[in-house]
Amino acid sequence: MTPGARFGVPLPGGTSVSHVKVYDTLGPDGLAGGSPHLHTVCTEAYMVIAGEGMVLTLSGAGYAETPLVAGTIAWFSPGTIHRLINLDGRLELYVLMSNAGLPEAGDMVLAFEPDVLADEARYRSHADLPASGVTTDDAPDAAMARRDLAVTGFGHWKSEVDSHGAAAGLDPLYSAAVELVGGRAQTWSSILDGDPAADLDASRAQVNALTDRSTGRAAVDRLADSVIRSHSLLPETRRMGCCGTLGTVIH
Repeated sequence: MTPGARFGVPLPGGTSVSHVKVYDTLGPDGLAGGSPHLHTVCTEAYMVIAGEGMVLTLSGAGYAETPLVAGTIAWFSPGTIHRLINLDGRLELYVLMSNAGLPEAGDMVLAFEPDVLADEARYRSHADLPASGVTTDDAPDAAMARRDLAVTGFGHWKSEVDSHGAAAGLDPLYSAAVELVGGRAQTWSSILDGDPAADLDASRAQVNALTDRSTGRAAVDRLADSVIRSHSLLPETRRMGCCGTLGTVIH
């Protein structure tokens, strides 16, 4: 449920927010962190609040390592394969996602190797966590196995970029991503018509009311409808996510 539907007011820009404590267990390459993945539509931002780490990325601009410390905000566009690295075991951040609700509707593709991406049934068997492995009270084996498979895949795609350049090296991954999300994307217009569109429409309506005095008190009345809402992202029960354990997600 989006903030607009839940609280009557969408978050700015129709975003979603979650709190992440990045995994501190080691992947197959000896680095601790999350599962490398990309989004096909959504822009994502990290606001670091504790710890030290970095985000490794593969994109149309090539490979990059961006340091993350408290106070850093790092954001990246759709198609950027990103992998969070937890250097001191304490990396903690807030994640902002555009198009609230869309990431949970399937706008995420894990950076597995080509043979896994080519078989949708096989991909889903690794990508989708079982219902018994969602919270941190359950065995995290499935989440860590998914992470490790994606880390191995990230190594493959980095080698492809190193050898052939970003465009040629990532093209097979992007093609597979489009195929994997294509069927699910048919329902995404309704999500975009929710919080993202509602927030933009409200802003446009107020700008029009401010500039067109023929609307009378419309601008004043909109200000009089103001409210405040709050919600905790730090519940007692957390769940296993793609990059770490998650607090309550507002989406």
